[in-house]
Amino acid sequence: MIRVFSPSLMASVLAVALIALLLGLSYKQSQSQSRLWTNEELAMYNGTDDGLPILLGILGSVFDVTKGRSHYGPGGGYSHFAGRDASRAFVSGNFTGDGLTDSLRGLSSIEMKSVVDWRNFYFRSYKHVGKLVGRYYDESGNPTNSLKGVEAKAARGAQLLEKQKYEDAKLPNCNSKWSQQEGGEVWCDEGYPRLVQRPFEMALTGKTSMRCACFKEEELSRAGLEMYKGCDYLSKVCPV
Repeated sequence: MIRVFSPSLMASVLAVALIALLLGLSYKQSQSQSRLWTNEELAMYNGTDDGLPILLGILGSVFDVTKGRSHYGPGGGYSHFAGRDASRAFVSGNFTGDGLTDSLRGLSSIEMKSVVDWRNFYFRSYKHVGKLVGRYYDESGNPTNSLKGVEAKAARGAQLLEKQKYEDAKLPNCNSKWSQQEGGEVWCDEGYPRLVQRPFEMALTGKTSMRCACFKEEELSRAGLEMYKGCDYLSKVCPV
């Protein structure tokens, strides 16, 4: 039996094929030099068309991640990043709805640093193919104040993180272990376990946190130290 296709159906099929061909040619022509992208253009390269590369954006930088199609293509673990700039999701873990956004409003400096680190990873690992016009780059491809603000806050976060590591290194960490049967405990080979506030945590994350450090007996009267509940004053091992 010979199947006859209507002229209108054939025209539609040819039109779709032509669009895919033109998109592919346009992309190949632009590979030799960085170009500007719109959100609408980027959305076409989301991995659903095997004839097109897969692109993603982060902080307005666009990358070709086609070599990772098994991860970024439909059904892949990172498919939610394809065809869009979902910078926030790299640190929020929210891969649905409003979570897939390029807005970093309200994120801490350490979270901003993490997004910048992810962008640096893509620069090292994938081909950079242009800039996305919008929040982070203007229509001339120049960085916007939003991008400059993110990078400045990320740089500040990196500085604070180094300072915190330096301060932490001054005080030996407690040893620790945990098991479902016995619960957890911390102990010091030398000195006594105390909780002490991390000095730059508020600036880094917007929250306060404490860690376990080992102190000599003459240091136990130091302001800001907290004993573990149920632990004796000079006990080297404390339940947690």
